[in-house]
Amino acid sequence: MATKTTKKEAPKADETEGKAKAKKVAAPKSGDKPNALQKPLQPTPELAAIVGSSPLPRGEVVSKVWDYIRKHNLQNPENKREILADDHLKKVFGKDKATMFEMNKYLAQHLK
Repeated sequence: MATKTTKKEAPKADETEGKAKAKKVAAPKSGDKPNALQKPLQPTPELAAIVGSSPLPRGEVVSKVWDYIRKHNLQNPENKREILADDHLKKVFGKDKATMFEMNKYLAQHLK
């Protein structure tokens, strides 16, 4: 007689609930201090020429730089991931072109 192979049984509902509850992380409260992305940072004079001189969170800085890039048509038409720097962006990037992935590295050097 052939032996019957059995499938492995799925864990019971109460076993999986206990594991899932242990992994949950408490949601931040509205009164908590802002995280690193929300903390306002002071741009250097080179970056301030693009985004303004008042302290801004990183997300807003990146958004304003992208607005500047679009307004001045600085994306490479053949490769949209590449940014062709004008005089203001050359001071921030330190070179004539940068990819959108490199941009955050250069912006971080101009935020204190």
